[in-house]
Amino acid sequence: MRTRLVGDREGVAADAVVGAAKAWATAWRTVRRLWAEVAAVVTGLGWTVAAVTVVAFVVGYRFGLREVVVVGFAGAVLAVVAAVALVGRTRLVVRMRLPQHRVAVGDDAGVVVTAENPARLPSVPTTVELPVGSGLVDVAVPSVAPGGVFEEQVPVPTVRRGVLDVGPVTGVRADPVGLVRREVVWTAREQVIVHPRTIAIPSTSTGLVRDLEGQATTDLSPADIAFHAVREYVPGDDPRTVHWKSTAKSGALMVRQFEDTRRSHLVVALATRRAEFGDDDEFELAVSAAASLGARAVRDGREVSVVVSERTPEYAKRPVRAVHRLATVTPTRLLDEFATVGLSDACLPVAEVAAIVGNDTAGISVAFLVVGSTVGLPALRLAATRFPVGVEVVAVTCEPEAQPRVLRVAGLTVLTVGYLEDLRQALHRSAAAA
Repeated sequence: MRTRLVGDREGVAADAVVGAAKAWATAWRTVRRLWAEVAAVVTGLGWTVAAVTVVAFVVGYRFGLREVVVVGFAGAVLAVVAAVALVGRTRLVVRMRLPQHRVAVGDDAGVVVTAENPARLPSVPTTVELPVGSGLVDVAVPSVAPGGVFEEQVPVPTVRRGVLDVGPVTGVRADPVGLVRREVVWTAREQVIVHPRTIAIPSTSTGLVRDLEGQATTDLSPADIAFHAVREYVPGDDPRTVHWKSTAKSGALMVRQFEDTRRSHLVVALATRRAEFGDDDEFELAVSAAASLGARAVRDGREVSVVVSERTPEYAKRPVRAVHRLATVTPTRLLDEFATVGLSDACLPVAEVAAIVGNDTAGISVAFLVVGSTVGLPALRLAATRFPVGVEVVAVTCEPEAQPRVLRVAGLTVLTVGYLEDLRQALHRSAAAA
């Protein structure tokens, strides 16, 4: 820098030039820092009042207008009051605590705001802001004695499922008019996940499910657990399946034949196309039913796939023919994903979802299709035909306040539920009739 200013020159003049450049750089950095601090606290109204004040002084004194000069002095007084309001710093230490990060729809939930005064003097009353979802809650903190603690619980709305951002807790210092505003962020942002309401479905209520140690299928196998019958040997049969007692009695080579047993693979497909539901309450009932079925299967340790339709992006050239598989590692993880499932006009109908999951998922034994009341029986039968032969298809039609009923047609069982509690009873009746 010195070489660029004075080159190889030495002496008092060169040192003076360098010193002046250093002083100017230091002063410019100070001005920029002060300007940044001022710009960070002055609101839009504050800049407007500042501009009006300057214009009022210039115009008032230039043209001798006393009334306009008074306006300028009024603006100057407001600026002084605003500056005084920002003097000093708060002594409080504010924290935020979430007793529960996951709740169900309708459960009580809240966030606890704690203000502690570690100083030797009482704190001045202040107000902190707490964002909760899309809302903003003002928490009035009174004067806290030295070493004292103030706590207040702020309720978190759980009327609808979803993921709510809570925080950060922000302290606000501002003048009465609103010309300046200084914010101090004390905490980080956290989340409250509101799960759909679910119902406990006993494991024995899913009587339609073929388990590994349970009912065998009607498919015949040359080697399995459940013995079926003996038949004559044909070329290619495993010699280890020869039944020697029957062979000795009949005089012909006889082999054992088994009924195929397999571990149940459940599929829970939730319709998310807006046209397949009458209203939002109907969809919420469907989400709760699908979440109850999926969570029960995960708790039972069954192999389960829970799917919804992928949403087609806006302005896409063609519909997205795919399904989104929800995480089924644990019931809690599954409910976390159900908290964000929503309706969309750009989703595939349930029949297309059934076709995709039927083709892409191997070994399906039972498929639950959870739909709304606007999906008729022909559409449900079409969806049932999209699964491989031998799959037990159960359609759960959600129609709020409807009478529960069970309808059986070829290859399809339709359960209509009006309340979430009806799902348990419907599965019991269906299992008893199976």
